[in-house]
Amino acid sequence: MLARVLVGAVFLMEGCGGGPQPADWQLNSAQSLGQFQRYYLTGDSRADAEFAYLRRELSATGREDLVARAELVRCALQVASVDFNDCPGFAALRAGAAQAELAYWDYLSGKADRASAADPLATLVAAGVQLRRGSIRPEAIAQAVETASSQGWRRPLLAWLGVQEKRARDAGDAEAAARIRRRIELVSG
Repeated sequence: MLARVLVGAVFLMEGCGGGPQPADWQLNSAQSLGQFQRYYLTGDSRADAEFAYLRRELSATGREDLVARAELVRCALQVASVDFNDCPGFAALRAGAAQAELAYWDYLSGKADRASAADPLATLVAAGVQLRRGSIRPEAIAQAVETASSQGWRRPLLAWLGVQEKRARDAGDAEAAARIRRRIELVSG
């Protein structure tokens, strides 16, 4: 969903809805963003190279807002995968970001609320935000695990299984922790 939002924004901003052929950078960016998202979520090592290519394509426009949006997509994928950082790529472009991007950054940072969509990635992002805030419930963790599992998204699945395993160990539930550990090993193998 996040990739579709960026792609749609790129095309809408450039007025390519039914007019002239889109510029190469638009087509390349749209394809690269989709590839990056797939690679990242499946734990494919090509994700970093794909994001670097995406950034080069968007940077060629000289538009901070477009590059900032791509950085927010990366941040959202990281939050969905329980990889919390300060999103330095977006922070460097914050001054050129639109109000909507700043509001989304506040959400990803756990500083603001946002209505959740019924999209698998949005579900994982919302769970990540709840975890970051320290307000996640066991049911939301289980939902994040099953969402990542049903999509075949290895990276967030391993992250959420790790959260589940830690919670089971902390609760003294050795049987549940062992069951989750076997699942982690299966996904990792």
